[in-house]
Amino acid sequence: MKAININGIQNICIVDIEEADLAADEVLIRLEYVGFCGSDLNTYLGRNPMVKLPVIPGHEIGAVVEKVGDAVPDMIRPGMTVTVNPYTNCGKCPSCRNGRVNACQFNETLGVQRNGAMRERMVLPWTKIIPAQGLDTLTCALVEPMSVGFHAVSRGAVTDIDVVMVIGCGMVGLGAVVRSALRGATVIAADIDDEKLALARQLGASHVVNTMTEDVHARLQEITSGTGPDVIIEAVGNPYTYRMAVDEVAFTGRVVCIGYANSEVSFQTKYFVQKELDIRGSRNAMPEDFRAVIRYMQNGTCPVDRLVSMTVRPEEAESAMARWSESPGSIFRILVDFKA
Repeated sequence: MKAININGIQNICIVDIEEADLAADEVLIRLEYVGFCGSDLNTYLGRNPMVKLPVIPGHEIGAVVEKVGDAVPDMIRPGMTVTVNPYTNCGKCPSCRNGRVNACQFNETLGVQRNGAMRERMVLPWTKIIPAQGLDTLTCALVEPMSVGFHAVSRGAVTDIDVVMVIGCGMVGLGAVVRSALRGATVIAADIDDEKLALARQLGASHVVNTMTEDVHARLQEITSGTGPDVIIEAVGNPYTYRMAVDEVAFTGRVVCIGYANSEVSFQTKYFVQKELDIRGSRNAMPEDFRAVIRYMQNGTCPVDRLVSMTVRPEEAESAMARWSESPGSIFRILVDFKA
C-alpha cells in the first residue's frame, strides 16, 4: 500500500509498504485525513532531534474502522469514524506509575520515534482507537493537536477566576485558548500574526496582543489592572517567549511550558523565588483531553474550515512541505487526503 516517507533533509517520497497482520486485540483503520504538524516540518528540515529517520510521518489522524480483531470490545465497530491516541507508554516508569502516561519516559509517538499514519491503512491496538461519533474524518485529524492545548490548561489548573495568557496561536495554542474559555477564564491571546489573533478571538479570547507591534508589558498591565496574568501558557518554544512568560506572569502565578526551545534559555531566576512561581511542563495529552476536544467539536461551533490551510494528495506532500518551509507563518494546517 501507499505511504509517505521522510528519508532525510527535505527528502519526501512515496513508498510501497506491506500491510500488517491483524492480531486479536487490534483494529485495522482506513486513513482518510492525516495532518502535518510542526514536528513533521522540523523533521523535513532536519531540526527534529527526537526523530528516527527514515520515518513515515503523521500522528494527527482521521480514519474509519475497517476491521476489528476477535478480542476487541463491541464499543469499536467497523464503519466508525475515529481518531487515534498516537503515544505509547511503558507502564513501568515513574510517569506511568503516577498515572501520567502522557509523559512516559519511554514514549514513542507515531511519526517521530516510530512509523506514523501517512499511509492508506494501519493496524493499531484497540486501546489507542478513540471513537468520534458525529465528527467527519477531516475534523478528527484536528483533535490531537488541540488536545495538547487542552492538556496544558489542565496542567495550569485554570479556573473561572483566572486571567490566562496563551503565547502562540498555532493549533496547540488555540486548543489552550478554547479550553481556558470553556473553563470560564478570561483569555489573552498573544502572537505575531493578526490573522491568528482574529481566529483566537473567535475561539474565545477576550483580548489579543500582537507581540511584534505592541508593548506587551504595558498591554498586560492595562488588561490585568497591574497584576499580570494568573496563568501563562507558552506554546511557541522560543527563548524570548519563555522569558516573557516568567517576566509577565503574576506573583504566585503558574507558567505552563509546551513549546520546545531549540537553544538554551537564560532567566532572571529571582522571579522564580520572588513570585513563588509554579513552572510546569506539559507534554502530549491524556485520554480525557481527547474526549474533551471531541465533545467541543461535536457542538459545531469550531470554525474547522479556518483551521485547515490546505488539503493535498499524497503525491503533493513534498511540494506542500516545501511551501510551508518557505513561509511557515502563512500555513496553519496541512492535511493529506488518503481517500481513494
